[in-house]
Amino acid sequence: MAHLVEVAFKGNRKEFFLWDYPDPPPLNAAVIVDVERGEDLGYIHALGELAQKRNGGCSHGCGTSLPERKALRLATDKDRTLSKDLEKLNEEARRKAMDRVRANNLGMKLSDAEWQWDRKKLTLYFTADKRVDFRNLVRDLASLFRTRIELKQIGVRDEAKRLDGIGRCGRQYCSASWLPELRPVNLGVAKDQRLSLNPSQISGACGRLMCCLRYEHEFYVQSRKRFPKEGKIVATTLGEEKVMSIDIFHERVALRGIEGEVRSLTLVEFKEETEQRGGVTVPVANGDGDDEEMATEGIQPEEISPELMYTAEHQVPTPRANVVSEHRPEANGRDSDGAGKRRRGRRGGRRGRGGDDTPSGTS
Repeated sequence: MAHLVEVAFKGNRKEFFLWDYPDPPPLNAAVIVDVERGEDLGYIHALGELAQKRNGGCSHGCGTSLPERKALRLATDKDRTLSKDLEKLNEEARRKAMDRVRANNLGMKLSDAEWQWDRKKLTLYFTADKRVDFRNLVRDLASLFRTRIELKQIGVRDEAKRLDGIGRCGRQYCSASWLPELRPVNLGVAKDQRLSLNPSQISGACGRLMCCLRYEHEFYVQSRKRFPKEGKIVATTLGEEKVMSIDIFHERVALRGIEGEVRSLTLVEFKEETEQRGGVTVPVANGDGDDEEMATEGIQPEEISPELMYTAEHQVPTPRANVVSEHRPEANGRDSDGAGKRRRGRRGGRRGRGGDDTPSGTS
């Protein structure tokens, strides 16, 4: 059974290949692989279960299927020496190509050049603010280098990934070291993390928002679920207090009382105090006309069942139910003195009906 291996090339470019040998190759070993036009040299970056996982999750992966191309053999000392000689040729090719770009007056920046190991193809990576017509440039470069020329436009994030460097945190770029794919980052993640919205303070070397804002965002979202919302009024042992701020790293909550005093509690102390004041008292009218207090353990006023409150469907009983009204109509629609009265419904009196509903004054 063929082994799945991930091979890394120049500029943090990675692809997947099949290794058709019984034993898998050593990690970081140089191998010769089959490419579109000839052969190329790369280094084993991942194999086994890690390669299977990355194959389904990386942007350069094949998903659930296996790659078609194969890793042919381990590279010899002569192959590695030839690969090192290409490093100087790559920089020379980039400088010569940049001269042709200026001659054609094109608005593009050549970031990197990469010779294939067998020198049958030269790939040039560039960035541009808008679309560039480089058809004449390709013909000039093909006649200059006498090989197949391929130009690829990349973004500023991909440029930083290829060139590599040290970030403002003092460590290697995440995109060039371990980040599997580059996802877009918006300003909303910076707001959720309570960071400064000044672009110069939250942008990386590429000029875009830092990649760490994206993959760290889930930690902030899950951590804030354990804390109360800022600005919420809570009931503690000192009465009603307002949540001023929270500190998810030190697990502390800052509260301000009614008189303006501010205090800081740990998350454990905050939960203990709020649990002690978990019972609230809600006044409810009873049948005797008096207000009694009903204690509900851990139930907030908005969570009380609708059956406990009087609504339009539950008429409030009057405390003087035994007093007879001075003017009470009889069941047949007539007053006690015998005078007939018209009973009115929602749309006036009911007409065209016989019986006792006949208006007074008619025979």
